[in-house]
Amino acid sequence: MSEVRQISTTKTTVLTDTVMKKRKKSDLMAGLLYLLPSLTLFGLFLFYPMLRTMYLSFFRTDTQGVPLQFVGLDNFMYLLTSTAFLQSLKATFLFVLYTVPLSVVIALFLALIANEKLKGIGIFRTMFSSTMGMSVAASSVIWMFMYNPAIGVMNKVLNGLGLSSVQWLLDPKFALISVAVSTIWMNIGFTFLILLGGLQNIDDHLYENAQIAGVSYWYQLRKITIPMVSPTLFFIITVSFINAFQTFGQIDILTKGGPIDSTNVIVYSIYKDAFINYNVGSASAQAVLLFFCILIVTVLQFKLGERKVHYQ
Repeated sequence: MSEVRQISTTKTTVLTDTVMKKRKKSDLMAGLLYLLPSLTLFGLFLFYPMLRTMYLSFFRTDTQGVPLQFVGLDNFMYLLTSTAFLQSLKATFLFVLYTVPLSVVIALFLALIANEKLKGIGIFRTMFSSTMGMSVAASSVIWMFMYNPAIGVMNKVLNGLGLSSVQWLLDPKFALISVAVSTIWMNIGFTFLILLGGLQNIDDHLYENAQIAGVSYWYQLRKITIPMVSPTLFFIITVSFINAFQTFGQIDILTKGGPIDSTNVIVYSIYKDAFINYNVGSASAQAVLLFFCILIVTVLQFKLGERKVHYQ
């Protein structure tokens, strides 16, 4: 009887394992079926272009982007010794340095103000986030008129203070800073809205306990607000870095990469090489280098920044 029971138990276990394996395969196929539309879109518009760009970066191409000759790392070696590309790399990092910290600090300051429970605060929240509703093209045109040497508001203000006019977009000393200022203004709406959402998710009991303890507002800001909003700050800083490296629209509209390549960031340099000079191999190599720059910055951000993130 014991042998019969053991055989029966073994058969039941085998059948159960078989049924479970079939069920897992069925669930896997169902899951892949649901993911198929997304995988197809990612494959066509993300993975294939990325792999194709990496492939073309090792070739010399014709004006249509058709590979003619395998050159290995020559495109990369040329870029790393090119004065124009090094200037583009410098302009890109300076642009990131100008825009990201100021955007986050200003947006956090506005979010702290807008998070106060005051009558009519909704009007200010709408005003602070209003730049989200404007396209890069429309915003750039507005700033182009503001920077106009003859009729621009910026020079009118300087003249009113008794200062001489400035060629904001035509002077290499001011062009990159001018574009950075307009970019900060464009990005503040999105950054502000995300940070405001993070502030509103903080438990009110923490502030109530702090008020009972009699601590100051600045102590609450340092010990409660900043630590509790740190996951949102970490997210917004990471996204801001990536977006700053990929800036194109305002550069194209305001300066075309000039004057004297002072605003010729890497993305605009890629555009010029690919669609104006028809040097697709060089443009692809620049795109690969930009990808690794963003990857390195993002990895460093996760390695160094995530340590200071406080999760509830």
